[in-house]
Amino acid sequence: MELELEFFGIASLLQTWNIAESTALVLERLIVIAALLAAAGLLDFITRKLIVRFLHRFFRRTPVTWDNRIADRRVLPRLSRVAPALVFYAGAGLVAPELPWVTEAIRRVSIAWIALVSAFTIDALLNVFHDLYRESGADTRRPIKGFVQLGKVVLYIVAGVVALTALLDQSPLGILGGLGAMSAVLLLVFRDSILGLVAGMQLSANNMVRIGDWIEMPKYDADGDVIDITLQSIKVQNWDKTITTIPIYALISDSFRNWRGMSESGGRRIKRAVNIDMRSVKFATPEMLARFRRFSRIRDYLEKRQAEIDAHNREHNIDLSDSVSGRRMTNLGIFRAYLSEYLQQHSLIRKDMTFLVRQLPPGPSGLPVEVFVFSADQRWPYYEGIQADIFDHLLAVIPEFELRVFQQPSGHDLAAIAEALRGGAAQPLPSNGTGTEAGR
Repeated sequence: MELELEFFGIASLLQTWNIAESTALVLERLIVIAALLAAAGLLDFITRKLIVRFLHRFFRRTPVTWDNRIADRRVLPRLSRVAPALVFYAGAGLVAPELPWVTEAIRRVSIAWIALVSAFTIDALLNVFHDLYRESGADTRRPIKGFVQLGKVVLYIVAGVVALTALLDQSPLGILGGLGAMSAVLLLVFRDSILGLVAGMQLSANNMVRIGDWIEMPKYDADGDVIDITLQSIKVQNWDKTITTIPIYALISDSFRNWRGMSESGGRRIKRAVNIDMRSVKFATPEMLARFRRFSRIRDYLEKRQAEIDAHNREHNIDLSDSVSGRRMTNLGIFRAYLSEYLQQHSLIRKDMTFLVRQLPPGPSGLPVEVFVFSADQRWPYYEGIQADIFDHLLAVIPEFELRVFQQPSGHDLAAIAEALRGGAAQPLPSNGTGTEAGR
């Protein structure tokens, strides 16, 4: 809407003061420009300093929170920048009525300014929407920061096209046609953004990664929590508090491990083995069985198992003096039963998840007995403490079953052998209790 203001008579008034006509016309134009600037400044002051401040104070007092985000993101102050442009657009015809091109230039610049200010305002509104989305908790399940950033890219492209169209007085189709001719350059410039957009859509659609997930990606030395997901990259805070930035499309093209399933399951796996010296495995003698019955955890097991073995041997007329033909218990089997019962009674081990105490194939390092269970506490320090307590106990009770843990000879073992070779062979060499008795 054009501002209907008439400043005729200003030049005539100035001429009555003995000012030349040409000078009076120049002064008239300067007065008009000053009046427009004053009107624009006054309107800007009213909108930003009075109206916007009043609305912000009102927003702070309302019970809802979304209007607080509008104030925090300064949506209204950005929008208020449109007011001066409207004044110049309406008063453009008063600056130089005899020069139409001046009026047209002022109006084109005003339209370009309004387009850019509108883009900044919509940018702030997108930030408000993203803040509200994050506060709702949905961002941890479906992060949209990449899509918001893509929307901003499209927004500024459109605003730039509108501004150029206004300044150059050309059709938007002509501008877009020129951009189409530069598509190869645009694809090169926005390569990461395009790849990130496609990858972000796939990650979001398949729910592959969220903010707060623990992921591992050895190729990028990433092992920690996801703290940010953008259009082009994903930030991982490693356990040593360093930050690793990964191109988001790498999560699609390369493999990574997400520990979210462990977190949601309610348990954390303990999978560790101890190697038993195979030379210490033997049949349990009556004396050993009598001693093992003192252990309350396996007393019932021993009674039940021994009854089954005795019944089998009687049924098949097995000569008990034949240690090969009959069924007998071994110290290793009894130890596995003890370990299984110990874990069953452990209050921090999940009984409803995979629960195994098993032997692995024997090798040069002995016979591995593996514990494969899940702890009820997933927090890293507590999980490590539970695991350490279990194996502290395991290593301490192994000698009670006349078993030995296998380990490579240590410097102490080699020193004992050297001492024996120097003349101490008459004295029995100490055993290291780990399956490598010196002197054997």
